This record gives sequence, structure tokens and C-alpha cells, in this order.
Amino acid sequence: MYFCMSDYKYDLLEMNCDDALSSDKSALNIKSGSEKNKAHYIGHRARLRQKLLNNGADSIPDYELLEMILTIALPRMDVKPLAKKLLNKFGNFAEVINASPDDLSKISGVKETTIAVLKIIQGAIVRVLKTELKQMPVINNWDKLIDYCRLNISYEPNEQFRVLYLDSKLKLISDELQQQGTINYAVVYPREVVKQAVSNGATGIILVHNHPSGDPTPSQSDIDLTKKLFVALQSVDVSLFDHIIIGKGQKYISFKNSGLF
Repeated sequence: MYFCMSDYKYDLLEMNCDDALSSDKSALNIKSGSEKNKAHYIGHRARLRQKLLNNGADSIPDYELLEMILTIALPRMDVKPLAKKLLNKFGNFAEVINASPDDLSKISGVKETTIAVLKIIQGAIVRVLKTELKQMPVINNWDKLIDYCRLNISYEPNEQFRVLYLDSKLKLISDELQQQGTINYAVVYPREVVKQAVSNGATGIILVHNHPSGDPTPSQSDIDLTKKLFVALQSVDVSLFDHIIIGKGQKYISFKNSGLF
């Protein structure tokens, strides 16, 4: 009886040892796989970082640039799938950066921190462009002006009417929101624009507003308002240089270039 019990105990001990070893091996395999995955995206990030530093941002496609931004918000995970998911949803890098927080939050994997990082990037780009417009004649830097206006309001869900006040050297004094309306209409009072132009010491202004529909074609009310403002501003020796309507993507209309005033 004793030997049987001993043999039985020995068998149980041997089985327990085998089970423990098996569990340890499984744990090691899981850990090894996790470390391999971690090593993969860490190595990938290092290569992207060197590519950026050595060759500049133009050498990096949209999804890789977006990856690098997302790592700020999500440093402990592989963000390549999320970057591709965002680009598939919104179309391109600019659309992702300018997407509304509500739209971004609908994407699986996008949390508040990620949205905040994307909005920081958007705000930084707008601020850089605005600073440049304050240091150079706006009229002579048309592409920068359009980029600034597009980034500022083209993705707004409601119509915004903004006024860019310029000094005697045609540099930007300030960019002020005059009115914010509905999806297709914003009320603007010429006397308020004139009053603010005088208050800012402006010698010229540029009117800018967006069409959330995406089509920048001016309405008859847009044309009529521009003519009223042109006349009103003349009474205080302030020039109306242009009225720009921003649509979606690359679409915009310049009243001056279109001969509308």
C-alpha cells in the first residue's frame, strides 16, 4: 500500500511539474511574441524618425506622417492601422487634421487625447501662416493667404464671415470673426465692418467667408453685400481689396479675379 501511495504521489508531483513547465513556456512564448511586436513598431518609429530628420517631411507619405503624430497620443501601441483607418475615412492628411472632434470621435480607437493632438497640429499650422501674413504684404503672398483661409474656415460646419484688416504696407493687422451663421447664411452689417476698420487703423480689408456646402459659387446676396461694403468703406478711405469665398478642398472664388466688383 505504501509503495502504491508513494508512486501515486510521485506521479502527481511529476505531472504538476510538467504542467508548471508547460505554463511557464506558454507565458514565455506570449511574452516573447509581445516583445517582438513591440520591437517591431519601435524599430519602425525609429526608421521613420531618421527618414524625417535626414530627408524632410516631403519624403514621408501621408500615412507615415500621420503615424508619427499619432504616436504622441498613443506611445505604447502600433498606430499604423489607426492612421490608415483615418485616411480611408477622411481621404487625405489635410482632411484628417481638419476633421471636427465629433467626426473624429466616431472612429474606433480615437479618444480625446488623439483628437487633442490632431487639433494642436491644426492650430499650429494656422498660427504659423497667420504669423507669416503679419510679416509680409498679404496681396503679394496669395498662396499663403488662401492656405490660411482654407485651414481656418473651410471645414467649419456653419457659415463664417471673417474680415482681414491690413495696414498701409498691406500686412495683416488682425483677422476677426464678424459673424457666424447657419449652414448657408450669415448676417453681416456693413457699418460694423467700417467701424472696426477705423478702430484697427486699417487702410484696406479682405473679406473672407466659407460655404459649408463645398461650392464657393457666390450667391446674389454675396455679390450685393460686397458692393455695399465697397461703397461704405470708400467713405472712410479704406480699400476693399477682395472678397474670397472658401469651398471644400482646393475650391475658392476671388471676387477680384472673377471681376465681380
